[in-house]
Amino acid sequence: MSVTQTHDRRLPQPAGVDRRRIDWPYASTLVIWHLGAVLALFPWFFSWTGVVLALAGFPLFGGIGITLGYHRLLTHRGLRCPRWLEYTFALLGLLSMQDTPARWVAVHRLHHAHSDEQADPHSPLVSFFWGHIGWMLFENRDLYRLGIYDRYAKDILRDPFYRRLEKHHLHQIIVVGSWFAYFAAGFAVELAGHHGLLAAVRFGASLTVWGVFVRAVMVWHSTWLVNSATHLWGYRNYETADSSRNNWFVAAITGGEGWHNNHHADPRSASHGHKPWEIDWVFGFIRLLESMGLAWDVVRPSKNPPGVVRSDRT
Repeated sequence: MSVTQTHDRRLPQPAGVDRRRIDWPYASTLVIWHLGAVLALFPWFFSWTGVVLALAGFPLFGGIGITLGYHRLLTHRGLRCPRWLEYTFALLGLLSMQDTPARWVAVHRLHHAHSDEQADPHSPLVSFFWGHIGWMLFENRDLYRLGIYDRYAKDILRDPFYRRLEKHHLHQIIVVGSWFAYFAAGFAVELAGHHGLLAAVRFGASLTVWGVFVRAVMVWHSTWLVNSATHLWGYRNYETADSSRNNWFVAAITGGEGWHNNHHADPRSASHGHKPWEIDWVFGFIRLLESMGLAWDVVRPSKNPPGVVRSDRT
């Protein structure tokens, strides 16, 4: 196994990017959500219930929605489960505000097809900032010119459920509806306790700020660290064609996604931890589902990972 290391190779940004053209839908969403999270710094928006919702929502929406649902289940088909459960995981991912399932899958499959090459939409070899967040701020015409849905997510869009999410702004309606659900729940509970209208508004606002905005921003940055940090810092179990690394910190906050070199070596495996110390609690949850008959065809690590150019292990 190689030692902890960084990568000094540099890439130009993807050819389809025009830094003079802001991708306003994405850029404005990022700004609004971060400003919403900043409200948590003001005492008026504080409640311990809100904090609990943010902390509980972090593994639920990030670990289960994104890591399990969007990534290991939909993108790489590392397991199968009942449709109702798959859709539940997908909705949790959608409420993480990381785009629709089909779009997320398409971009991530594109990343694997061209990892750390110029066509990679978010390689940090352009810059750390680019890999972490910058790639979402500017228009990248190649994502549309390539017919990204047809080329990388055709299987997802065969399902009527996922096709409906793409139409008539349904995914946006669901996300905005979650704001009102958090606020309405807090408002109703406080009002039922006869604490007055202002107290009800304040409590509902606290649940929205913490349970929606703070939680979403936490999930965003942990997910984005997989794109950025784990292609720059960490160790490698396998010699892959890209610069992927295993990073213990990112693994700890993402439910195992930080064992990224393992993942690039063996993308279909539902388990990203390949060594005894590489803890992957999302895979532990998958095994629990498997034991309950709620998951099957669970893909384990291969003895000869398909993404390995040359093994570092002797």
